Amino acid sequence: MSAADDQNNAIVSINAGAGGTDAQDWVEMLFRMYTRWVEQKGFKISIIDYQPGDEAGIKSVTFTANGEYAYGYLKTENGVHRLVRISPFNASGKRQTSFASVFVYPELDNEIKIDIDDKDLRIDVFRASGAGGQHINKTSSAVRITHLTSGIVVQCQQERSQYRNKEMAMKVLKARLYQREKLKQDEKMHDLHENKNEIAWGSQIRSYVLQPYQMVKDHRINLEVGDVNNVLNGGLDPFIEGVLLSGKT
Repeated sequence: MSAADDQNNAIVSINAGAGGTDAQDWVEMLFRMYTRWVEQKGFKISIIDYQPGDEAGIKSVTFTANGEYAYGYLKTENGVHRLVRISPFNASGKRQTSFASVFVYPELDNEIKIDIDDKDLRIDVFRASGAGGQHINKTSSAVRITHLTSGIVVQCQQERSQYRNKEMAMKVLKARLYQREKLKQDEKMHDLHENKNEIAWGSQIRSYVLQPYQMVKDHRINLEVGDVNNVLNGGLDPFIEGVLLSGKT
């Protein structure tokens, strides 16, 4: 994902993976963790979708984190998060490993702005051909516009006025450039979705261990933090900064 999107708001989706009720409880814990982090940054959070768990916790939740560079920070959280603890839902008090996926993508501006710089255009005028009577063939009223940066070429020769033909050709060029940008956005979102890992063992980016010892470890940068409660209360900056500095986003 281009760094150009870093300044955007972030859309974050957390989904329960392997681990049943424990995994759904883990989603709720992660949601609380990110909510705390967002509040600490002075950002705002808006819930888009919320699916409660069958017995406890949350099956899935999607929210926006609104603030400058929210996506640039939170993209480091993209991946599978693993929790190890004594299950509060297991009467025998056994250790349980649960998984949840965090999927982060930038909030894209639906209003695609098409700014066309005059220096990026080559405009040729020529005599129109075809229907339109004698007058249309006697003057150079037809217009061809080449957009040099994209290579898109459009032309219009339907009107007798060169001005009108240029106006129509510019409309077509803007529509073509809009469609091109829309396809880029669609491909960007598709690529993000394709990169999602399976929500299970072996694909986790970070482990949160509550039993038999306490530690949070980011496997990408081998960073270990002993104060699990601080992390679960939104203390994510050491991990976020570490991953950003490593370039492993």
